[in-house]
Amino acid sequence: MSGRLRVQVRYFASLREALGAGESVEIASGATVGSLRDTLVARGGEHGRLLARGRAVRCALQQAMADEGAVLHDGAEVAFFPPVTGG
Repeated sequence: MSGRLRVQVRYFASLREALGAGESVEIASGATVGSLRDTLVARGGEHGRLLARGRAVRCALQQAMADEGAVLHDGAEVAFFPPVTGG
């Protein structure tokens, strides 16, 4: 597979506070939600710390809950957010 995709990444709750509302990211064609997360983690800094493996982070693709194996398409919207807790 060759080519690149551009996806919109949105952050919510504590992730939004640290990383901002969102950004546009270019990634290899055929990428998944998980490989996008790994790309963001590889940046280091706050992205690396907050999205690191082992941290509880939920994902949505096109506003529907998704697992990290979901394949991305050009123009997709991916959201990352911490698990919701109630009390």
